[in-house]
Parts: sequence; structure tokens; C-alpha cells
Amino acid sequence: MENVGERNMVAEETIDETPTKKRVGVVIILLITVLVAYLDRVNVSVLIADPTFLDAMGINGKPFEMGLLTSMFVAAYGFSNFVLTPLGDRIGARKTMILALALWGISSIIGGLAQTFMIMIASRVLLGLGEGMHFPMQGKFVKNWFPPSERGRANATWVVGLMAGPAVAMPFFTTIIHNFGWRDSFFVLALIGMIPIYLLWKYTTDKPADHKGVNQAELRYIEEALAKEAEEEKQKASMEKPRLAATLKMLFTNYKFILITLYYSCLGSILWGAMAWLPSYLKMARGFSWSSMGVWASMPYVFGMVCIIASGYFADKFNRRAVLCAISMFCAAVGIYLGAQATDNVHAAMFLTFGVGSIGFGISPAWTIQQRIIPAHSVGTAGGVMNGITNLYSALIPAIIGWLIALTGTYNAGLMVLVANGLFATVCAIPLVLKKY
Repeated sequence: MENVGERNMVAEETIDETPTKKRVGVVIILLITVLVAYLDRVNVSVLIADPTFLDAMGINGKPFEMGLLTSMFVAAYGFSNFVLTPLGDRIGARKTMILALALWGISSIIGGLAQTFMIMIASRVLLGLGEGMHFPMQGKFVKNWFPPSERGRANATWVVGLMAGPAVAMPFFTTIIHNFGWRDSFFVLALIGMIPIYLLWKYTTDKPADHKGVNQAELRYIEEALAKEAEEEKQKASMEKPRLAATLKMLFTNYKFILITLYYSCLGSILWGAMAWLPSYLKMARGFSWSSMGVWASMPYVFGMVCIIASGYFADKFNRRAVLCAISMFCAAVGIYLGAQATDNVHAAMFLTFGVGSIGFGISPAWTIQQRIIPAHSVGTAGGVMNGITNLYSALIPAIIGWLIALTGTYNAGLMVLVANGLFATVCAIPLVLKKY
């Protein structure tokens, strides 16, 4: 009886306890992890502007092979997203992310020691497998740690890293490569990767209940909200769900889903095409110095962050997300076209900043539209199909651009591929605009 009384006293004392905010620290760690992920991704994009690296790999003057460095990464990333993500359900998000980061580190060491192009490709494939495991775990952490009412802000915090990462990475790597050499850039990556591994191991757990720093008030706040959500999900699960084949048939006979998937695939192609080739274009075709190239290569992603924030405001204010999607990709097409045609180098960089950054205006609205046009019981499958098709298509673009550069001897044809994707995506968005999504 004494123990029961003591427990009741403790419970009474915690009623008025101020909740801790350990979940805020968790989402900051997720943001840091995304930033490191984009450092790993962007490294090779800067390296293909470095003649020393190209000579070492035997691909100087071979744009198709240069594009393969990004294409193989994206292909492995998409494969991992489909096949390896379930590992997170077996061993937990924390261990899965640490394993993914370890693969990034191994990939960086292999890249720094690589003596041949095929070994470098292997390093990029390994990185793609690791990063494909990582990104879904970000959402799993948010799902476990945040009440539904706070997930929008939590996701927005780490999603900013999608644009902030390249914005930081471009000037960072131009400085490292220019001053220390391309091999050292990989070894620096391996060291930086130890930071999120330490933070995840030391300061996170899969669930708040396992975290020693979470007090009873915060735990109660989170768990009560999650319990309510679980009950609602249980009630929904009791409803009969269609089989996978029926779901896929429903998706591919829904013209609105097809349109938003085509739209998002084009958006992804511009993101990956620009990320793979923009540094090289600015350095080789436009003649920017290493330092100025690093700054201009980062500007589209700085502008992209502004566009992401603005799209959230306008989407909530006017509730016409398809309009934002159409504006986003039309601006992307116009900006990239004007950048390719500009005679002045600074004007070209400014137009490309506007064009590539404008895709940020359409990312969040595209997913919101997809969630609106698909029944709740099929949203997960629809998201996987949409993202999978986007990755498969986007993986082709860097190599196609490289092939066109080799074929024509200029970057213009490659840039026109991005322009065409922007215009096609705009056309795809118009029927959704007319339907007032």
C-alpha cells in the first residue's frame, strides 16, 4: 500500500509539471541529418567541374559518364526507397538511420580512395542505397515523437533541409576542392557524417517513453495524442480495404492522379538535372571562378527555401494549390530558358536562380493535391507510386543531359530538356487548376 501511495503522490506532483521539449531537439537532429545528406549528394556535382577529378576518373570530355554519377545514385536511391525501407519497421528508425549514415561514411571513404570510374560509380550506388533507407525514417521519427497537431511544423523544419542542404553544400565544396583537392572532399564528408551518428545515438530514441530526458508531462502530452490517433486509425482499419491490385487499378485509371504524378516527375527531373549539372555549367560554360561558382550554384536553393515558405502561406490563404503548381513550373521553364539564352554571365546565373528555385513553390502543393484526390486508405500506396515513378524518371535526366552535351558540344540542349519538363508539367497542372484543386 505504501508503494501505491508513493506512486499516486508522484503522479499528483507531475500534473502541474512543465512539459519538457525534447521532441524539439529530435527534429533539429533530423534537420542536421538532412543537411549532411545533401552534402554527400552535391559533392560529385561540384567535382564534375574539376578537371583534376575528371582526369583521375578518365571521364574528362565524357559528359555522359559525368551524368551517370548522379543517375546511378538516384536509381539506387529509388530502389532502396522501395526495397530497404521496411528495415525501419523491423529494427526501428534510430538504428536504421545510423546504419544509413554508416553506409554514407563507407561510400565517402571508397570515393576518396577510388582509382577508377567504376569504383566511383560503386561508391555512388552505395550512397544511394543508404540515403534511400534514411529519408522515410525522418517521417517515422516525426510520427512517433509528435502529436498530429504539431507534425506540420515538425516536417516543415526538416524539409527546409532539402533546399538548405544544397545552398550550404555548393560553396562549401568549392572551397574544399579548390584549396585541398577532390579526394579530401570525400574524407571531410566521412568525418562530418560522424556528427549525426553521434547525435542520433546519444540524444534520440525510437519512442519518447524510452528517452531519459522526457519528463512525465511531455510524455503524457505526446502519448495521449498518439493514443487518440491510433484509435481513429483502428476504426478506419476496420473498414474493408481494397486489395493492392484494385488500388493500383484505381490509381492508374484516375486521370488526376496520373496528371499530378507526371507533374511531380517533371519537377524531380529539374531538381536532379540542375543539381547534377549547374556547377559544371557555371564553371565550364559561363567561366565563373571557383568561389563565384560556389556562391551562384547555391542561390537557386536559397531562393527555393523562400518559395517553399511562400507556397505554404499562399496555399492556406487561397486554397488553390494547383495554381501554385502551374506557376511554379512555368516560372521554372521561363527562368531556365532565359538563363540559357542570356549573353551576360551574371544575368544567366540570376535567371537560373529564379528558374531552378521556383520549383520550391510546387513541392508541397503537389503532395497536398495527391492526398486530396486519393481515398485515405490508399494514400500511402499512392505516395509510394508517385515518388517511385519520379525517382525512376529523374534518374535518367542527368545522363540524358550528359549525352546531349556530348552530342552537341554545348550545354544548351541539356538545359532545354529541363525547360521542356517545366512546360509539360505546366500543361499537366492546367486541368487540375480548372477543377479548382
